[in-house]
Amino acid sequence: MRIAFLRGPLGHINPDTETSILLMYECHLRSHQVFFLEPHDLYIRNNRVVGRMREITAPADCDLHAFWRHAIACVEDEKKIFEELRELDVLFLRKNPPLLMEMMELLASVEDQVFLINSLRGQLLGSSKLYTLNFPDIIPETHVSRDPARLRRIIDDFGGTMVMKPLRGFGGQGVIKVSASDPENLNSLLDFYVRVNEPYHRREPIMVQEFIEAVRTDGDIRIMLLNGEVLGAFRRMPHGTDFRANLRAGGDYFPHELTPQQQHICDVIRERLIRDGLYFVGIDIIGDKLIEINCVSPGGIPRINQFTNQRLEKKVVDFLERMAAEKSGGSNPVAPRFPPETGLC
Repeated sequence: MRIAFLRGPLGHINPDTETSILLMYECHLRSHQVFFLEPHDLYIRNNRVVGRMREITAPADCDLHAFWRHAIACVEDEKKIFEELRELDVLFLRKNPPLLMEMMELLASVEDQVFLINSLRGQLLGSSKLYTLNFPDIIPETHVSRDPARLRRIIDDFGGTMVMKPLRGFGGQGVIKVSASDPENLNSLLDFYVRVNEPYHRREPIMVQEFIEAVRTDGDIRIMLLNGEVLGAFRRMPHGTDFRANLRAGGDYFPHELTPQQQHICDVIRERLIRDGLYFVGIDIIGDKLIEINCVSPGGIPRINQFTNQRLEKKVVDFLERMAAEKSGGSNPVAPRFPPETGLC
């Protein structure tokens, strides 16, 4: 198969903790053709969407770190391999939020021919924190507004601590605690977050949610799901005085076995995720509440593998192979290649 990974640069990642490189490596071990491109590598040639992709090649018996070094060298090689995207079998979308609408619009014309994980529609819906509102019975009390006065009333009426967050942030960025007990700073924070100096229609909608105290003692749980089924999970604990358990925010991680309530949450969201084409996601749970669904570039497989001595990436690539075969009707033609001089954009 021909499998392409569309994401940000490879050079700055840690291969021991990065899900993307582990998936690429598993594809390489199975002798699939592995390609890499970034969003700016997409363009139009003769009415077709194509990608300025580099093929990742490495010795068959190299280890993960050697493969990563070969991948970086291949990406930096100016001898490009030009491919029509429709000739791919699978396109793995792993670009960190926020989504780029130009990228999504370009990819829309090839989604009928190439299996995308996750689907464009699913990513457009699921990339916002508003997606959890599809499951009102299993999420914390939630409010969203671009009116700072309304948000202030919500926080005052709630009485306790709440969490304020932008709708399209990730990795804990911009997530803060707010409370009516800190009135001196609250109004300023609300004005800043919603960009109160902008006209109302251009302000930033902000989410405020009930703060779940369990995060202090139990952290949060990252659960990886594949086609609606649990792949594995791990626990993240806040570090020091920070209440955020996100690893990007400095949180620590530990092994975890799902509780019945956490499994119930996975069961509740399964059908909707599959219907929206969100096949590979990471969900975050605090206490018994669903906090977030991460569908754009979910991570966690290397850490779960570390605790369970599994290779969960094998299950993911098994799934890719099955879905690509179903989409192509079992055919797997050789992909044409275009020399650089005929494919310059």
